[in-house]
Amino acid sequence: MRRLKQQRTYEVALSKAGLGPVAGVDEAGRGACCGPITIAACILPDRIIPELDKLTDSKKLSPATREKLFPIIKDKAVAWSVVHIDAQDIDKRGIQHANVSGMRRAVARLHVRPHYVLSDALKVPGMPAPQLPIIGGDAAARCIAAASVLAKVSRDHIMDELDVSYPGYGLAGHKGYGTAAHQAAIVELGATPEHRMGYANVASAHAEFLARA
Repeated sequence: MRRLKQQRTYEVALSKAGLGPVAGVDEAGRGACCGPITIAACILPDRIIPELDKLTDSKKLSPATREKLFPIIKDKAVAWSVVHIDAQDIDKRGIQHANVSGMRRAVARLHVRPHYVLSDALKVPGMPAPQLPIIGGDAAARCIAAASVLAKVSRDHIMDELDVSYPGYGLAGHKGYGTAAHQAAIVELGATPEHRMGYANVASAHAEFLARA
């Protein structure tokens, strides 16, 4: 409970200054080489929610804990949204553009307009509300932590579906990140439409596949 109160410091201070509601925004999949980058935005109530006592940076949570928190966040949130930007768009515009534009879209899609936005370290140009980037924000502010879980779990579900559509790549396991096994699978099977061909590791592995064909 003490950690919950510490995590609410930013939101409480902004709300007391008349700058609420406060939205948190975060992404999942930026460092992957297959699948979308997923961005979520979330506004949580001002009150403490005991069911979210384990809420922190999604990367520090077990998959089971993330899955447990996922429906609770959606149920308890004042507003939430999730945006997916696919590999083709990432290749066309670049990962930074995809991330920034996705964050703007996620905040804009909230059915409750935030008066302030907290992000995990990244300053987003053109955000539709004033913002504060926080270093380590997904562990320091609960609205960012909630967005982190929404983004991570939503993307994991997509990667599980892609694993069925594209067997042999192990997508359900590594979630599209560039592991040695994933790289070897691209060399053996070639890249799929879900791979980010603009990434050097994907391009080189696919070129090796073509050379062997």
